[in-house]
This record gives sequence, structure tokens and C-alpha cells, in this order.
Amino acid sequence: MASKPIKVKARQPRGFGDRGAADLRAQDRMIAVIKGVYERYGFEPVETPMFEYTDALGKFLPDSDRPNEGVFSLQDDDEQWLSLRYDLTAPLARHVAENFNDIALPYRSYRAGYVFRNEKPGPGRFRQFMQFDADSVGSPGVSADAEMCMMMADVMEALGIARGDYVIRVNNRKVLDGVLEAIGLGGPENAERRLTVLRALDKLDKFGIAGVHELLGKGRLDESGGKGDFTKGAELETTSIERVLRLFDISGLSAEAVDAHGAGEVRLAKASEAFGDNARVAEGLDELRQISAMCQAAGYDDTRVLIDTSIVRGLEYYTGPVYEAELLFDVTNEKGQKVQFGSVGGGGRYDGLIARFRGEAVPATGFSIGVSRLMTALKNLGRLEESERTGPIVVTVMDRDRLADYQRLTTILRDGLNPKDHTGQYVGPVVPVEMFQGNPKQFGKQLQYADRRNSPLVVIQGGDEKAAGMVQVKDLIEGKRLSAEIEDNATWRASRPAQVTVPEAELLDAVKKILAAQAADGAAGAALPPADA
Repeated sequence: MASKPIKVKARQPRGFGDRGAADLRAQDRMIAVIKGVYERYGFEPVETPMFEYTDALGKFLPDSDRPNEGVFSLQDDDEQWLSLRYDLTAPLARHVAENFNDIALPYRSYRAGYVFRNEKPGPGRFRQFMQFDADSVGSPGVSADAEMCMMMADVMEALGIARGDYVIRVNNRKVLDGVLEAIGLGGPENAERRLTVLRALDKLDKFGIAGVHELLGKGRLDESGGKGDFTKGAELETTSIERVLRLFDISGLSAEAVDAHGAGEVRLAKASEAFGDNARVAEGLDELRQISAMCQAAGYDDTRVLIDTSIVRGLEYYTGPVYEAELLFDVTNEKGQKVQFGSVGGGGRYDGLIARFRGEAVPATGFSIGVSRLMTALKNLGRLEESERTGPIVVTVMDRDRLADYQRLTTILRDGLNPKDHTGQYVGPVVPVEMFQGNPKQFGKQLQYADRRNSPLVVIQGGDEKAAGMVQVKDLIEGKRLSAEIEDNATWRASRPAQVTVPEAELLDAVKKILAAQAADGAAGAALPPADA
């Protein structure tokens, strides 16, 4: 007796997700808008592979048996470790270093791609997600950082996020590093403690000043959800904690002071007062003043690009200005609470990253947009809503022996509805057309298929129509509308709703006429502006 074949259980890996046509089309439209902004600033596309040699990534290195946690890795047949990229910046640094003599500096590039994190998945935390980066390599002055901030603001507005619903916050790692140096955490021996302090400061918007005070000290007990998780702190002395927090707490500022000088200028003044005697802090504050002046001169005031010394970017490779795009409108979280949406991207200056390959500093700055998170934000704003997308025109199959005839009709419509210009490029939006490829035995199943695909119309040619040189075109959208109004079968048969019979030579014109009528009725539309808007 033959054994039954073993069935593999269909299951999705944790932290990874399938995505349907609607999401992918919305993503494509969003990326096209972002790409349009990047290209207006003179940035050009580049693509790097998903795998890199693990030591080239820099953040995670292989030990004797396997790479450290954080990346997905495998060993090649030459016993070298390869890892899936965890961001798009480290691969760009490798690409620039490898092609340095062939690249014209400044090298202004953008790229979108999936990145991978070998971390524990959770709600809203995936192991695979898409980023969309723009970088300027070979630009030593902070004017390049100011331009990045302005370009981020332009991206937000191009996507329909109104002024007042977003802000680009800017800080400087020189300020943060100088502060840590001033409290005795300079030098390579304190690298881990510095990261602990930076991670604590990065929780300011989540836990407030009191919570960050705990994280900078012995630690913080999180009793939310009844878990009682304890996070070990940086164990700074109380005087150091209070000094650091002077940089971040502006709760005591009067509204008059902020209105008179601007929130950014007031933050700079407070930082200078607290740590201005440190040379690194002073240098960082001066760069922030330059960025602010350039943005203000170009019309990007504090409501769009804001100097904010509370912004922390945790990656170790940042060496200068850092910035973050934050959305300010409220959303409801999984606990039913109203919270601000928060960050959808960020970046900064990383003048030392390419030096890992070349042994010389190469100035660079750039930012990364979290595509999935930004899409979620646009959905919350209603910017990705659109009426149901029109599916393909379906040419039905009535006779198996006449497949060539049906394919000919399909090609006539496909070519006629999708014209090309003199360069061979398609003009206007694509109108999909397909010949039914399933089992043609039951004609009703073909109409059900067209209905499920949201087809605007179907083309029908039986033997009698073929002999007479005719073809039928059935308007499915109008048919649905009329079917809701007609109650008895006799009336339905008499009306033959939204169905016309025309000579084969007039098929294309008849289809165009029906599609034009559907468009006039508002059958399609999109919330996002076109990429060239």
C-alpha cells in the first residue's frame, strides 16, 4: 500500500510578512513621490546587494562559530561569512570605497531596499522591512546637512503631510559626545556606557524626564502590563545626571522667551550655558547655528526644521549633525491611548564610516526613511485611500478551438489601449487586458472571475457572433448599478443592461467609449499626488 505524501504545513516565518497588491501599489506610488523630490535635488539612484561580507557591515562581526546576534548570516564555500544587510548605509560606504576612483565627489545617491534584523519580532517590529535612503558623500560642510533636513521636509509635504503635522528635529553628536566627555565618559574604555546613556536619553519622549533620570541612575522598573521588567541603568552619579538633563529639560522656559527667540535658539542658549566650556560641545553648537541660519534663509523656519538638543541617534558611527523626521499628529495605540505618531526616519553625518575601508576620512551625510512606518502614517492621515482599483479587461473564451482568435482580440485591445510614444515608452496609465486562462467550460465561471478581479468590462464572442463578424462588450460596472435597480427577470432580459454588440472593427472604439463613461462617473481616483506634482 502506497504511503500518503507528507504535506508541508504552510506557515509564515515570524517577523516576516506577505503583502498584497493594494499595499504594494500604494508603496510604489509613495516611493515615486519621494524619488521625485530626491531627483529634484540632484540625487541619482544606486543599488547594492542584499548580502555583504559580514566584516564590511561593521556593526556585527563573526566570532569563531557564527556571527553575533543581530544579523542573518551564512558561511560561503570559501569559509567567509556573509550577512544580509541590516541598513543601507554600511553597504553604500563599501560601494563608495570600492569604486572611489570612478565616483565624482560629492556623490549624491538614493536607494530603496529591504533590510533585515535578526532580532525578536513583536507588534510593529519586523525582521524584514524597507528603507529609502539619500546620501551625500564628499560634502564636508554642514550646508549638506542643512540640505538633507530641508529635503526631508519637502518629502513630508510632497506626500501631503501638512506643515504643523511634522517637524525635522536636528541635533549634533559633537554636542552629545562633548556632554558625555564633560561628565567623565570619554575614551574608548567608556564606549559601552556612552551607548547606555544615549539609549536612555533616546527614551525622553516615551518616559519623560523622571523616567530618563532613573535610566541614567540605577535603572528603571517598568510595571506596565503587569510585567515588572527592570532595565539596568547607566549608574551615573546624581550630579552628573542633573547636569546632563539640563540639556534636555526645557519645561521651565516661558512661552514669551520661546516666542521672542524661537525654540531652537532657546535650546542652543541652554546648552551653551550648561556645557559651553567644553570645546566639542561649543563646536557642535556652532554647527547647529549654521544649519539653523541656512534653513531659516531658505524659508524653513522652526515649524519645519527645529534645532532640538534632545534628539539622540543611537548608532555609533554618527560624527556630527543628526536629524529625525517626526510626525506630530495623534494616533490611537494598541492600548487605546492617544499618542503622537513619532519618528518616520532620520540620519546624520558619518565622516568615519568609509575610512574603515580606505584609512582616510571621507565626509558623508544622509538619512533613511522607514517606508512601512511612513505608509502607516499616511493611512492614518487618509493619504493612501483610493477607490477600488479597476482590474483587467477580460476577453472570455467561448470555444477552445478558437484560442488564436481570442488572443488576437486581446492583443488588439492591449495595444490600442496602451499607446506608446516615439521612443517606445507607454503613454498614460496602464490599462490591463487579459484573455481568460482558466477552464472555459462554464461561461458563468468566467464572469465570476472577472467580477472578483474588479474588471470594468468583458469581451464576448461566441460562434454566432464570429460568423456575423460581431463581438459583444459587457460593461460590468454599469451592469452592477442597473442590477440593483431591476427587480424582476423579465425586465432584466428585456433591458440587457450595459451590453452592446458591435462589428469587430469597432471593438476598440466601443471599449474606449465605455471606459471614458466609467471615468466620467468617478470610477477611479487616488489620494497621493502624482510623483511629478
